[in-house]
Amino acid sequence: MQTRVSIVIPTLNEASSLERTLRHLALLHPPAAEIIVVDGGSEDGTVAIAEAVTASGCMPPSTQLRLLETEQRGRSLQMNFGAEAATGDILCFLHADTWVPDDLVEVMSHTLSDAQIACGGFVCLLAGPQTTRWGISLHHYLKTYYAPLLFRPRLFFKGLRLLFGDQVMFCRRQDFWECGGFDPALPIMEDGDLCLKLVQKGRICMVNRVVQTSDRRVAHWGSLKATAIYSYIGFLWGLGVSATYLKKFYADIR
Repeated sequence: MQTRVSIVIPTLNEASSLERTLRHLALLHPPAAEIIVVDGGSEDGTVAIAEAVTASGCMPPSTQLRLLETEQRGRSLQMNFGAEAATGDILCFLHADTWVPDDLVEVMSHTLSDAQIACGGFVCLLAGPQTTRWGISLHHYLKTYYAPLLFRPRLFFKGLRLLFGDQVMFCRRQDFWECGGFDPALPIMEDGDLCLKLVQKGRICMVNRVVQTSDRRVAHWGSLKATAIYSYIGFLWGLGVSATYLKKFYADIR
């Protein structure tokens, strides 16, 4: 029996990206069992876009596209809300401004067919309309390895790799809930926190495949400032500084 995959997309004012993302997901082969858009109160056209794509019938017959709206604004809360509604064996958490390969479902299913792997993610390439952020993308790749080695060396050798949301994290639904899901109290770094919990179930794996995500933060801050902010937040979080405090350095940018 084919593994069922549920893709959960948390949204907040993502009108500029969501339609492209959903139409990419319509091309997945094999298709996902369901795509769940969880909106946290968008004030732009995000909800209308999700409804229009649903009505367009562009999704394969075997893929159910669902729009959920919640007053629980916050990525952790929204992703948990979507995961509660999901029925798939595998949960995939996808940012609305990230685009994936068309064999995404097969890659995730194959990765998790290894019982020793509890969670996976992809190599993330940051890019915009006119440029690809090779340097920052390389730093994000390396951070997956050096951050856990530096701050959690015992867990690193147990299989910990530090994945972030724009790397399209995926795991078994059963493992996700047995670990308690995303911590609803965390405004950022909920993805790193989930890795710390899931490594108790098995290894964290970065798949040697690429996904592309918007460089909008880098474009807004500039490469040097973006690198400094990412490094500062990651270093302090590794030392145990509260994610609530760190959130003030990580403004929402659309």
